[in-house]
Amino acid sequence: MSGRRRAWLGRCGSAVAAAAVALTAAPGPAQELIPAAYTPAPVGVNLVSVATASNRGDLAFDPSGPIDEASADILVSSLSYARTLGLAGRSATLTVIAPWVVGDLEGLYLGEPASASRSGPADLNLRLGVNLYGGPAMSPQEFASYRPKTLIGASLIVVAPTGEYDSTKLVNIGANRWGFKPEVGIVQVIGRWAIDAYVGGWFYTDNTEFAGGKTRSQDPILSSQFHVRYLFRRGLWAAIDANFWRGGRTTIDGVTGDDLQQNSRVGLTFSWQVAPHHALRFAASTGAFTRIGGDFNSFGVSYSYTWRKRPASG
Repeated sequence: MSGRRRAWLGRCGSAVAAAAVALTAAPGPAQELIPAAYTPAPVGVNLVSVATASNRGDLAFDPSGPIDEASADILVSSLSYARTLGLAGRSATLTVIAPWVVGDLEGLYLGEPASASRSGPADLNLRLGVNLYGGPAMSPQEFASYRPKTLIGASLIVVAPTGEYDSTKLVNIGANRWGFKPEVGIVQVIGRWAIDAYVGGWFYTDNTEFAGGKTRSQDPILSSQFHVRYLFRRGLWAAIDANFWRGGRTTIDGVTGDDLQQNSRVGLTFSWQVAPHHALRFAASTGAFTRIGGDFNSFGVSYSYTWRKRPASG
């Protein structure tokens, strides 16, 4: 493999991996911490990734609900595939993520000690991200000399109701509803430093088969993320991460709960291109302040393999 080909593979692996694995870093979709999600890569790059994240801590539910003093130990693993492409002349990434969850929950149910264990497939995630400014669709040769400065991107995440769900149970892995998250991100590169800022919102359809045959709806959740990244050398970088989200109040059969979310998390991410085609990624985060949900510690690791098929010679 030529030095130039190694160079662009080393630069693009972590960028594609950011979109491919970060959605499984936390058990709640509003809690993402995803540095480098809008960093472009050359067209035609494929990435397969295996990720796992351990999430441990307290869970806060609606104070008027039946569950209190809850804690959980949740392991989220995933297999994902991502591919970069050109979309209307811009750099884009399409990602499919299949998560699997194993979890144990303890707490008080109607004032009595109770516990539950669940394991099975979680809801399928699909993401399309596009660089609107500063990231044109590029060949490997063009990407080798590419030096980003200001990037503006947009993305749409769709969560499909494919996860394990049983309407007779109060605690489930799947949500039995569709979720949609449009987002806009801005990246400013200053030498070895990069600053990321994203703003988006989660929107949900109703779960018409909630426990007890009821209908559960949820208000939108507005979310933001901020990251400061530092590039040590090609293929090796670290980031300080923070987010904030607000909203998500639920209504069950017309009764609105006291479960408005106003939460924030902080974390660290480390990405290392260990060899051409191969990358490792480590992420840790904790709740900064929490009203409902999000007060847990998370540690995740992922391995990704990146390749690009050579075009057929004429």
